[in-house]
Amino acid sequence: MSKISKIMEDAIAKGQKALSEYESKKVLNAYGVNTVPEFIIETPEEAKKRASEIGCPVVLKLCAPEITHKSEMDLIEINLKNDTDIEEAFVRLSEKQKKVSGDFLLQKMVKGKREYVLGMTRDPSFGPCVMFGMGGIYTEMLKDVVFRVAPLKMRDTLEMMDEIYARKTLDAVRGMDAVDREVLGENLIALGTIALEHDEIMEIDVNPVIISEGKPVAVDALVVLR
Repeated sequence: MSKISKIMEDAIAKGQKALSEYESKKVLNAYGVNTVPEFIIETPEEAKKRASEIGCPVVLKLCAPEITHKSEMDLIEINLKNDTDIEEAFVRLSEKQKKVSGDFLLQKMVKGKREYVLGMTRDPSFGPCVMFGMGGIYTEMLKDVVFRVAPLKMRDTLEMMDEIYARKTLDAVRGMDAVDREVLGENLIALGTIALEHDEIMEIDVNPVIISEGKPVAVDALVVLR
């Protein structure tokens, strides 16, 4: 059994309705999706050690299958620039952990001005459908997204990128590099492949995908199970 199949089998056996953010990105990463460097940590000392490995600033979150809206629940500490910031953030989240059970997830803070959403939903008629569009706070505000039925080929993904209203954001603009459309396309193809190979997955939400130096980086992700 692959590590990915075991992650999902264990989650289903525990009665989870979704994978945790950390588990979700393990699945994505196994299929070639570039995810943010991150670690599950238990102590402030471990957090500081990992932060020194990946470089500050970092982000500290509470992570659990039941936690699907971390920002709304105020369970994220961002832009932690040094050991003092990390220690203070750990204390604040420790207080919240008493009410909301979860692991501490330390991540590299990815900087970029463009955010997109990648996703998959299993349609009753068409089966797995892959989504692409504007991400972050603009996902629900603008609803600028398009869909394709899996499996996808590169030409399908390039068409998707050209179909969103904000397609010009993918180009080189205001000193920013053009988005690597081929890498982005490979990520979209990967979501379709995951869905086709794992019937137990109902939805995938990768939001935001931040563009850093022209490359897409999955910063947050959620895999919903049957």
